[in-house]
Amino acid sequence: MVTDIKDTARPAEARAILDLLPTRPRLLALGEPTHGENTLLDLRNDVFRQLAEQEGYRTIAIESDCLKALLADDYITTGTGTLDDVMTHGFSHDWGTHRANRDLVRWMRAHNEPRPAAEHVHFAGFDGPFEITHAESPREALTALHTHLALDTAHLDRLLGPDARWTDQAAMLDPTRSPGRSPEAQQLRLLTDDVTALLDHQPHSARADLYARTATALLRYHHWMADPTPTRMTRLCAQRDATMAHNLLALADQGPTFVHAHNAHLQREKSSMQMWQERVEWWSAGALVTARLGKNYAFAATALGTLHHRGVDTPPPDTLEGLLYEIPYPQYVIDPAHLPNIRPRVSPWFGYAPLDPSHLPTIDALVYVKDV
Repeated sequence: MVTDIKDTARPAEARAILDLLPTRPRLLALGEPTHGENTLLDLRNDVFRQLAEQEGYRTIAIESDCLKALLADDYITTGTGTLDDVMTHGFSHDWGTHRANRDLVRWMRAHNEPRPAAEHVHFAGFDGPFEITHAESPREALTALHTHLALDTAHLDRLLGPDARWTDQAAMLDPTRSPGRSPEAQQLRLLTDDVTALLDHQPHSARADLYARTATALLRYHHWMADPTPTRMTRLCAQRDATMAHNLLALADQGPTFVHAHNAHLQREKSSMQMWQERVEWWSAGALVTARLGKNYAFAATALGTLHHRGVDTPPPDTLEGLLYEIPYPQYVIDPAHLPNIRPRVSPWFGYAPLDPSHLPTIDALVYVKDV
């Protein structure tokens, strides 16, 4: 079996992934099984560079705050600001500290500088303004939306109150600390709906739509943070992936986009997480996008062999990762249709999620990285 798989393996490049697809998708997603590893991010950078230079993809969207990413895109397209400022303020989840993300922004700016705007590459975040510990205040999104429509913003301060109410980290575990179901929050949700409807009355930019989506998503997220019922965490996780899906669909409308995030967000199966002795499940962004785009969404999952500095050593030979580890290539692309549904690997580290072999029928391409 290993010999048969080896004969079909191809170098981990964009063309090898695209050749496994029936058509060129509007959204081409590359997942990763863990975050923050430069080896995986370097691979992402290489694939995007090939897609941009050879295949006509003009946007990369990563699992980062969609509003913060506007700062990065402004720098990449116009040179506004500095690289250091972009890496500090243009990413969420501390992604700006990773060397490979800095390399990506630097390359995108260098690519755009001598080219006309029509040939520029763009950077986007498709996550909402959500962190593991809290969600942001809806102030930035609401203010930007009102400003775009030339509406007075004075009433926002009264309804929003101090931002510290919205970003209180204690609210992640204690719903009584969240303002998400206060009378003011309910008024803000109605106001946001009315103001968003005004966008249909006039020509407007894609950014105006983004501000409206983000304000709506944040207010919904805070609403569920204030939920005292057992479904609370499921609703929060589902809202985050729904926000991701809405942003991805908007990007697909603008042109071919390369997407990078955790496998769990991009897969077509349900996502799940073990939280405080409770397992929660929700539909992933990839599943939601697939329902709308069909074959215009493609998902390439990444699996890995070792992550020694995290205690993830050589995979057992009777697992999918172990079978693929026997192939003597450092990185390669394989058609998942050639792979067996065998015993899933068990991770010794919480930050790494092995590939579930039962998901193989819903994966379009598999990228394997032997050692990270």
